[in-house]
Amino acid sequence: MKPLIAPLVALSLMAGQASADENKGVRVTRVGSQPSVQGAAEYFTGRARVDGLFQTDAPARVGGGTVTFEPGARTAWRTHPLGQMLIVIAGVGYVQQEGQPRQEIRPGDTVWIAPNVRHWHGATATTGMTHIALAEALDGSTVTWAEQVSDDQYAGGVQ
Repeated sequence: MKPLIAPLVALSLMAGQASADENKGVRVTRVGSQPSVQGAAEYFTGRARVDGLFQTDAPARVGGGTVTFEPGARTAWRTHPLGQMLIVIAGVGYVQQEGQPRQEIRPGDTVWIAPNVRHWHGATATTGMTHIALAEALDGSTVTWAEQVSDDQYAGGVQ
């Protein structure tokens, strides 16, 4: 698996291998059947927990997971070849597209990040944030990671 695959997709793939016949119908993935993983320091600043929710079988290519950011935690700059959808379910966070002001996001907000738009997202400095992240894979990759978001960038300057 490429090192640029999103941690949530990699985690989802670890859920176990079902037979071809099992994949043709309805499949329930039980809560707690996949271990939580710590967001890799290469891709996150601060503490972030990733809980894989699902990974579909070909020809479908969407996967999803829940990411919980502690206060001050955030992703590195990144892009998604087919875009990404975030659904904020707890706390308060930020999302920022490169060259634009950061935006505050709260529970119930949905965020669509168009394909190949450079961005980051994470918690505010004082409040944690949890979101569900959904992305499709193109040629096996859901994300291309870049450098970490600096403290100055995180503090709210337009980058």
